[in-house]
This record gives sequence, structure tokens and C-alpha cells, in this order.
Amino acid sequence: MVTAFVMIQAQTDSIPECAQKLSELDGISEVYSVAGDWDLIAIVRIKRYEDLAEVISNRVNKVEGVVETTTHLAFRAFSQHDLDAAFSLGLE
Repeated sequence: MVTAFVMIQAQTDSIPECAQKLSELDGISEVYSVAGDWDLIAIVRIKRYEDLAEVISNRVNKVEGVVETTTHLAFRAFSQHDLDAAFSLGLE
């Protein structure tokens, strides 16, 4: 699994709509509105590295309201959250 974090600057008056459209795209698992230099962060999870160009260049960058993007690739995950979630399935 390939994971990438896409930092997104959006038109100020369309951030919620832009986030909603992004969250509906194939390959996007989550979208967060954030404080700081960027307006949104989208998490891309895909099977093949080669699919990044399709998701980011042909989908994310074409969403109305997206002004600029910067992509960061994840090398390795260090998350207790994912392990806890996997082992707690069915315990509720």
C-alpha cells in the first residue's frame, strides 16, 4: 500500500465544498481541514506507486477550488492507532 499526504491550498470561499469533492475521489481515504500554511490535507492510499499521477494530477488538481498542491510520500507507518483498531474489531 502506498500512502501520500497531499497539502492543498484552496480558494478561501470554497474550502468546505472542495474538501467534500476531494473526499469523494477514488484513492482519497481522508481529507482534513487544517490550520497553518495549507487549507486541507488529503490522505491518498493506493496499491501502486504508478497510480499517484492519476490520483493527484488527474483528479485532485482538477477539483474546482484547488489552487496549489504539494505531495509528501510516506516511507513507513509508526502508528499504534492502526494496531489497536485491528485488534479491537468485534469487541464492542
